[in-house]
Amino acid sequence: MHASTSPASATPVDFWFDPVCPWTWLTSRWMLEVARTRPVEVSWHVMSLSILNENRLDELPERIRVLMGEAWAPVRVLTAAGLTHGPEVLEPLYTALGTRYHLQQQPRNLATLAAALRETGLPVELADAGDTDRYDEELRASHHRGITLVGQDVGSPIIAVPGPDEGSDPIAFFGPVVTPAPKGEHAGRLWDGVLTVASTSGFYEIKRTRTSGPDFS
Repeated sequence: MHASTSPASATPVDFWFDPVCPWTWLTSRWMLEVARTRPVEVSWHVMSLSILNENRLDELPERIRVLMGEAWAPVRVLTAAGLTHGPEVLEPLYTALGTRYHLQQQPRNLATLAAALRETGLPVELADAGDTDRYDEELRASHHRGITLVGQDVGSPIIAVPGPDEGSDPIAFFGPVVTPAPKGEHAGRLWDGVLTVASTSGFYEIKRTRTSGPDFS
């Protein structure tokens, strides 16, 4: 296991997420494990699968179209919370929401949003932001910052770290898609490998057919 380091020597990691995606939830839990085993400092950002898919809804299965409709409120509330109470609230609020959505299978509705806000000590009134477009400009800007690093043909999550040289482009990638979320040193070794392939010039993709669904154990 790598020794802990001071924040000044930690690698900054930007993590974009949509809270309704179960695969993103697993990657985010892995990222938290990475932060315990490697010198990284994670900043959390909101992206939106609803925005990503808004111009191709007709191509999606009905259940995904329904999900995209339900997915607007959570990202709007997260955006409102981050803007009004600081970006440091995004991870705990995401954890509270993701626990309810993915582990407890609670509905993606106003009551669940309010419960997550209450748990994290945020004003319950922020749940009302889910029904308005008041924060959509900021939401779209956050989404754009992430998706432009990797292109339109991927989804959530997006991870970025600084490039190897001053002034070089960030190293950014979609995923990894993994289940269950690796823990401990297994999480750290996956991080090491992902950075190795993602930082290779001209490298684009490793993929194999999924044989199981998300495992939240």
